[in-house]
Amino acid sequence: MSDFSNYSNSLYNTLNGTQVTDYHCRNIDPEEGFLRWVELTKKIQQKNRTIYFVGNGASAMMASHMAADASKNGNFRSLAFNDPALLTAVSNDIAYEECFAVPLKRFANPSDGLVSISSSGNSKNVIRAIETARELKMQVITLSGMSPDNKSRKMGDINFYIPADTYGIVEVTHQALLHCWLDLFMEISG
Repeated sequence: MSDFSNYSNSLYNTLNGTQVTDYHCRNIDPEEGFLRWVELTKKIQQKNRTIYFVGNGASAMMASHMAADASKNGNFRSLAFNDPALLTAVSNDIAYEECFAVPLKRFANPSDGLVSISSSGNSKNVIRAIETARELKMQVITLSGMSPDNKSRKMGDINFYIPADTYGIVEVTHQALLHCWLDLFMEISG
């Protein structure tokens, strides 16, 4: 079998092995997880609230991409905190761990949502963002991978965990899940 075949088989198996849990760490069927995410998104859209996206590195680019697609194609308010001036100012003047939490405190409201994207599920600034969202009574969706006992997987209302141990597979799968959610939302919302 070629390297491409091995990679595509690994990606296929990982995507189909996606595990979804709720805030109480109870397993949810992935179809049900997506439907809950879509329903949560519909409520946020109807209230004219905002979904915020956070992540580092490739996950930051996914956060920006999905915030743009959600606003443009999904027709609801969305934002990613990836502005270099904001990131570096908060990181330098306060702490890197606070680079998403501080903007959330300034902009977010209780009926908003947060989507965290972290391959390891343990990024300190993403964990702080989730903690802040919880303090603000926001709805939280987490996407994580690598270790099944990562921190973010235990913190969201709906948690999508990718059972893979390489960044490439986790990141590609996260991107597929994000597009699946938004496409399903647009299909259901008409």
